[in-house]
Amino acid sequence: MIKTITIFLLTLLYNDCSSVKATVGLEADKNTVYICGSNNGKRYHLTKNCRGLSNCRAKTIKTTIEKAKKEGKTLCGWEE
Repeated sequence: MIKTITIFLLTLLYNDCSSVKATVGLEADKNTVYICGSNNGKRYHLTKNCRGLSNCRAKTIKTTIEKAKKEGKTLCGWEE
């Protein structure tokens, strides 16, 4: 009986931790944006495959929305 209860509690604990990890992962995705690595880029993009990045001839850079905004970048018009 004690063994069954222990397994049940461990299962609950594991499932609870898994959902927390998934939530934290989603938060990271919300904060991730993409910018063109050229000095001329004025926009940030929510996805690396955004139509607005198609003209970027430099490397696409993964960054946070906070850093992009600090650099004066605004949301891409295709993603508004």
